[in-house]
Amino acid sequence: MPFKKLHSDIQEKLEIQKISTPTPFQSKSIPVIKSGANLYALAPIDSGKTTTLILTTLQKLNFEPKGDSPRAMVLVENKEIALAMYDAFLKFTKNSGLRVYVGYDQLHIDVQKSEIYEGVDILISTPRTLKKLFLLNGVNTSQLQLFSLDNADFLSKSSSYDAFLTVTQSITKCQYVFYSEKTHSVLKRFKSSFMEHSKTISI
Repeated sequence: MPFKKLHSDIQEKLEIQKISTPTPFQSKSIPVIKSGANLYALAPIDSGKTTTLILTTLQKLNFEPKGDSPRAMVLVENKEIALAMYDAFLKFTKNSGLRVYVGYDQLHIDVQKSEIYEGVDILISTPRTLKKLFLLNGVNTSQLQLFSLDNADFLSKSSSYDAFLTVTQSITKCQYVFYSEKTHSVLKRFKSSFMEHSKTISI
């Protein structure tokens, strides 16, 4: 049971939310992500991808705040999804001390830059905003351990793809997990670079 092998504080949060049985996708994907492998995680809607993303992120960070720079990033398509992801994280991180921050295009970039400077463990952002933060030295990737992409099909848009590449070029070592409903040609492009030795899970 994947949940039984997660941090005890994560298990406690799962119990509060009455989540006791992993979905087939979670049973297959959580152990692979915990192993540290780069992964293409493919599954239809309502398979438990978002919860998997949250659980494995918290597990990677040992469910504790540390340092000032983001140790985990979650890239999403737009503001609405970013805010929904933030709310989903808060169900697990409230009162934990973990600092989750959400950035999006409609929020002034200087405000985001200054707030991130105060210290963030998990950064949720849209591609355009993350690129701006990076180019303005508003986000430090030196401590980054896990980079997750939610419904990564949005990378098929050239602007999102270019923004993602700009940021990844500054990352020396990091685990990448691409969540998607199905494989996409744009995702395969990374096979020749940082996803060369990645694994794929599909249900």
